[in-house]
Amino acid sequence: MEERKKPAYDFCLLIPYYNNLPGLISSLKSIDYDSLAYVLLIIDDGSKEPLLREDILPYLPLPLSITILRLGENQGITVALNTGLRWLKEQQCCRYIARLDCGDLCAPQRFVRQVQFLDAHPGVALLGTWCIFKNFGTGESYRYMTPTEYKSILKEMHFRNVFIHPTVMWRTDTIRKIGVYPENFPHAEDYGFFYEIISTAEAAVLPEALVICEINPQGISLHYRNEQLKSRIKVVRQYGNNWLLRLIGVLKLSILLVIPYKMILEVKKLAYGIKRNDVN
Repeated sequence: MEERKKPAYDFCLLIPYYNNLPGLISSLKSIDYDSLAYVLLIIDDGSKEPLLREDILPYLPLPLSITILRLGENQGITVALNTGLRWLKEQQCCRYIARLDCGDLCAPQRFVRQVQFLDAHPGVALLGTWCIFKNFGTGESYRYMTPTEYKSILKEMHFRNVFIHPTVMWRTDTIRKIGVYPENFPHAEDYGFFYEIISTAEAAVLPEALVICEINPQGISLHYRNEQLKSRIKVVRQYGNNWLLRLIGVLKLSILLVIPYKMILEVKKLAYGIKRNDVN
C-alpha cells in the first residue's frame, strides 16, 4: 500500500492569474495567516508578461512557500485551476485548498475561521463564506448571503451557486475522490465542481462576509453571461436531486437567459440594498 505523506501545511491558496498584477498584489496584501502554515500556488495562464517571484515578494511575509506554474498560452480558468489541482495531488502537502481571484480581498480572520471550522467538523468537505460584491470604481456594493446549513444548501443549489468561488476552502482529499473541475460546463466549472462535492459529502457556509469580491464590468462572468447560464442549466439538470426543485431551477435560469442584465442588476439593487461605500 502506498504510504501517504503527512501534510506539512494547513492549506494551499490557489490563485489563477492573467495580466492583472495590480489585482494580484491587492489580493496578496489582504492575506493574514501564519506564513509557515500555508502554501501560495499561482497559475499564470499565459500572461503577456510572465509573472515572476520578484513581482510579488515585496508584498508577502517571509518565509512563505511560493510556487508559480506558467502555462505557455492562455487556456482559460478551468485549465489553469486543474493544472494547480493536479500539482497539489502530486505534492500532498496541504490538508485544505482555498481559492482567491486577483482583485478580491480577504478579511483578516478569513483563513483562521475556515481552518478552525474544518478542523472541528471533519464531516464537512466544502466550506464557503458570505461575501460582499463591490465595484471599486463606483463604490457600489452589496452583501451576498446564502443558506449555511447542509440541507438548506442542497435545496438552494437548484437555483444558484451557493458557494462564491473566491470564498471557498475544501479538503485536499476531495481531489482523489472526485477529481478536478469538470470541463463540460464552460464558465460554470465551479458550480459543477461544488455540486459534485456536496453530492457525496456535507458542506457549510460561514455566516460572515469574509471576502470582498470585485465587480468587474469587463470580467469574464458578465462577458460570457449567456454561455454561463446555459452551463448552469446543464449543472442543475445533472446534479439536482429533487425533480420539482430541479424543474423550477431550470425554468428560472431559462428566464434569465432572455432578461437583459441591466434589468437584473436593478432587481438586485432592490433585493440586496446595493449602496455606495458599504465597505472601504
